[in-house]
Amino acid sequence: MNTMGRTTQAFLTTNGLGHFPMSGTWGSMPPVALAGIFIFAGIGPGTSLSWIYYLTMVLILVIYSASCILFGHEAEAKWGKDPSEVVADETAGQAITLMMIPAGMLGSPLAIMGALLGAFLLFRAFDIFKPWPAGAMQKYAGGWGILLDDLAAAVMAGVVLMFYFAAMAM
Repeated sequence: MNTMGRTTQAFLTTNGLGHFPMSGTWGSMPPVALAGIFIFAGIGPGTSLSWIYYLTMVLILVIYSASCILFGHEAEAKWGKDPSEVVADETAGQAITLMMIPAGMLGSPLAIMGALLGAFLLFRAFDIFKPWPAGAMQKYAGGWGILLDDLAAAVMAGVVLMFYFAAMAM
């Protein structure tokens, strides 16, 4: 019998987004929306209040990663191996990519939207296609197997975003 509580399910499914079709895409959206609000409010990379932005993204990363690690076994017992209902891994991973947006990409409203869209699309692409080493990390059991591939995908997406910005700045 699975005894997973409502709060645990809320974190694992990012408040139910994991129950929607294309759940990983939905699970990636809350950090992007929050980052957009912060950046448009002047609280983003390259600002005097950037620490608020980064602290918020780190908290998202830690809280949603911990949810996967601590309750991943319960989630797999309820829904199966690396269940699509669990999108806390996408929520955590997206926060990493958002922390890697270069401040120089955020010069105008259009540039901000482009940077956020780029961070979102790159993360989703790396998460879906799982190039090495991301794909290899799914072999781990429970929450680690659910989480690690997304964190690897997030870092790869962030690196591509940074290289893109560096190439465009030349």
